[in-house]
Amino acid sequence: MTLITKSVRYWHTLRHLKPVQFYGRLWFKIRQPKVDASADAPSLRERQGHWHPPVAHKPTLLGPCRFKFLGVEHDLPAKGGWNDSALEKLWLYNLHYFEDLNAEGAQVRTAWHLALIQRWVAENHPPSGNGWEPYPTSLRIVNWVKWALAGNTMPASCVQSLATQTRWLCKRLEVHLLGNHLFANAKALVFAGMYFDGTEAEQWLAKGLDILERELPEQVLPDGGNFERSPMYHAIFLEDVLDLLNIAGAYANQVPTTLVLQWRDAAFRMLEWLQGMTHPDGQIALFNDAAFGIAATANELAAYAGRLLGTDAVLSGLPRHSAPCNDGGDLRLHQWADSGYIRLECADAVAFLDVAPIGPDYLPGHAHADTLSFELSVFGQRVIVNGGTSRYGLGSERLRERQTVSHSTVEIDGQSSSEVWGGFRVARRAYPFHLTVSERQEVLSVACSHDGYMRLQGKPVHWRGWQLSPGHIEVADSVSGSGLPAVARYILHPDVEVERVAPDSFQLQLANGRLILVNVCKGLGRLERAAFAPEFGTVLPSQCITVDLQEGKAQVRLIWS
Repeated sequence: MTLITKSVRYWHTLRHLKPVQFYGRLWFKIRQPKVDASADAPSLRERQGHWHPPVAHKPTLLGPCRFKFLGVEHDLPAKGGWNDSALEKLWLYNLHYFEDLNAEGAQVRTAWHLALIQRWVAENHPPSGNGWEPYPTSLRIVNWVKWALAGNTMPASCVQSLATQTRWLCKRLEVHLLGNHLFANAKALVFAGMYFDGTEAEQWLAKGLDILERELPEQVLPDGGNFERSPMYHAIFLEDVLDLLNIAGAYANQVPTTLVLQWRDAAFRMLEWLQGMTHPDGQIALFNDAAFGIAATANELAAYAGRLLGTDAVLSGLPRHSAPCNDGGDLRLHQWADSGYIRLECADAVAFLDVAPIGPDYLPGHAHADTLSFELSVFGQRVIVNGGTSRYGLGSERLRERQTVSHSTVEIDGQSSSEVWGGFRVARRAYPFHLTVSERQEVLSVACSHDGYMRLQGKPVHWRGWQLSPGHIEVADSVSGSGLPAVARYILHPDVEVERVAPDSFQLQLANGRLILVNVCKGLGRLERAAFAPEFGTVLPSQCITVDLQEGKAQVRLIWS
């Protein structure tokens, strides 16, 4: 890559950032605040309300010192090991989160948890190591407070450490990262500010609430979607909001009523969005950074909301995720206009369409080049998928999973629709335009274009149209303004068996034995190898129907009965 090319890429990456992301990063590197670990912790606040059981995630502590994160198991040695450079950074972060304190069956591991908390305090001196970085510090503070509110007795040394961690976090807020990181920082300050009492705790609480009041309306869009356009992070964020409602109820009258109402409203809207973006198998659609097993499912979060707000309140506050089309029948459509996703549904099938920007311009770290991609379930099983996410960090696999080649959409000249690079960066990015949605008897139609490829020779524009009717869906693609080669990919779920039955036809067999016929009406179809990453640490082999556009056009029809 030439110096000029690198300069252009950096320019298009950096020009969208907010000023605070520049001077905040500089401040974060230069300023190294000190914290007095010997200073007494504030007294504990008397609880006036009820703490409800939060979401219980899958256990990650398999033995007194054996952990499983991101599909990988390791033992913590008898001493140290918290910053083992041989392990991935994200795995080590999870080690410091202490999520297992509140996981399924946590009560039978209480002795392990108690020993582990005390060991962490003894072996992680402030402020060095992975565990003292702001994000893991934030999650650990919340998990320790949850553990205490569940009825566990926290040793005095750990209470002291909890106060030290909060004092440190106050001086290391991630204002340069913004987004979910800053929200997690603020949530931790609120939890610590509630758990402790006194002037210092009130300052923590006030600072946290101030950040939340400012960030929540920006990060939760009017239609309920999270502004990063990742269903996984949406679910994580929704759990954060529900946790805040939980602790506000446990310590009554500490949070202004206006803020509690704001949180409730956001929770209702976010839960409706998440339910709508969930496949019939109960798991999320995989757009942008998304994987199963990290965030709670829509059903788990609905149950948590029910415990906090009452089942009747949750159900009455949630509109249906889709409504019948104007001419009746069993076709349903729901459009989330602010976040940019559409759900099409009929009796046997549901399709999720990505007509969204890749994320906020100043924060595209979890974006994939997946514009105008879609996912499809038929007979309750996933058929067309996006590639998913198996890892973070740097490396060729992380880059491949973010590129257009790993998504069910159109790739032009081997390039991605948005210039994803590094682990979490994007230079020039695609913007959708000319979205049209129509409903008529027994046909739901959506069409949209994007400009992500206009940087290429001839300034090509990709247009895609979907039509869902009972028993079939048709997808048409057009690339205008260029003679560059283009391909449309339909990545198949690993459980789908595919056989070519004619030059322009493929037969799909689902795990339940049901059949789907795929007719390539325009373009040249072939089979390719593909990969599907449903979870971190897991990459499954799959297949892909790839259609070469001819004269800039392709059209595919999937038929079932």
